[in-house]
Amino acid sequence: MSVAKIEYTKQVLDRLVAFPTISSDSNLAMVNYLADFFGQLGARVFMQHNEDGRKANLFVTLGPDREGGVVLSGHSDVVPVEGQKWSSDPFKMLESDGRLYGRGTCDMKGFLACCLATARGMAELNLVRPLHFAFTYDEEVGCFGAQALMKELARRGIKPSAALIGEPTMMRVIEGHKGCYEYTTNFVGLEGHGSQPDLGVNAIQYAARFIAHLMELGERLKERAMAGSRFDPPWATIQVGRIFGGAGRNIIAGNCSVEWEMRPVQPSDAALVKESLDTFVNQQLLPEMKAFSPSAIIETIVVGEVEGLQVVAQSEARDILYEITGANGADVVAFGTEAGLFQEAGISAIICGPGSIEQAHKPNEFVDIDQLKSCLQMLSRLQAKLV
Repeated sequence: MSVAKIEYTKQVLDRLVAFPTISSDSNLAMVNYLADFFGQLGARVFMQHNEDGRKANLFVTLGPDREGGVVLSGHSDVVPVEGQKWSSDPFKMLESDGRLYGRGTCDMKGFLACCLATARGMAELNLVRPLHFAFTYDEEVGCFGAQALMKELARRGIKPSAALIGEPTMMRVIEGHKGCYEYTTNFVGLEGHGSQPDLGVNAIQYAARFIAHLMELGERLKERAMAGSRFDPPWATIQVGRIFGGAGRNIIAGNCSVEWEMRPVQPSDAALVKESLDTFVNQQLLPEMKAFSPSAIIETIVVGEVEGLQVVAQSEARDILYEITGANGADVVAFGTEAGLFQEAGISAIICGPGSIEQAHKPNEFVDIDQLKSCLQMLSRLQAKLV
């Protein structure tokens, strides 16, 4: 790998980090930068905006206009930095001791920078199979961009044969991960004076019973762990991340919201949880609440239900990665990615990218330069599968 290519990749990553593409904010400045970059290479480019027009996916194609080929995919958004103690400006890349520091260097702008550095060389080749690039929005908050992109690709009749999602795996080949289902359950009770709790419907108390049931379900899921499961932990999990409600300690809480998630190993795990919750809410909690207040409500809002990446016997994407990395085996991980969405769309999917997930979302996030070198070498070997 040439020094010039490494230095160019670092320059691109420095530029990408400077875009503060936190999920709550717009990513359009970065997407426009990427669109201009690929436009200058003569690539076919289209943007897909979200409903309010503040964010966009970018899809790019080099090579022939035909089915098949490979798509390199990564998300443009990063997690917030508020409340974290950084040693340097998180949106100004810092190089130190063989590492590149900054928000997104690992998750996952390092991979995006490698894609851009690779694209410059690929654009000069006479590709016989298309090479696509997919850059999505809102992966960190529900994979909303990728879900919209899958529909748009189907509408346009674009169907790559294989997808490589460059999430940070220390360049290990990952062939499977759990699903990620995220929800907010809202409780509306009846406010009243704290001195007479029997005259109101305390939304927090009913939310607490709901959470207790979630925890019971979590224990039941442990018993469903499949023998020989490669996941850590081997069972589907449930986790409550946030609860908020009420107006004061001397006021019966009229409202409460619970933000929770589950990470199913198999679809039947999710079905069990949903069925049990539906029975518990509609046959126990809600009738009790409505007996005191007919207007009481328990409503679960689906934030996102992203399917896991299922391990399959035959995988074109895995075969390609084995060939271009020299790997002879693949792992599974517990964290979620957009790979399952590609698989659900009928596209063989695999995960492999620079950096460690242990650095993602943390202060002083970094990626090792050696990891970028390995990624560039992998992507350069991809050329043989396209010409």
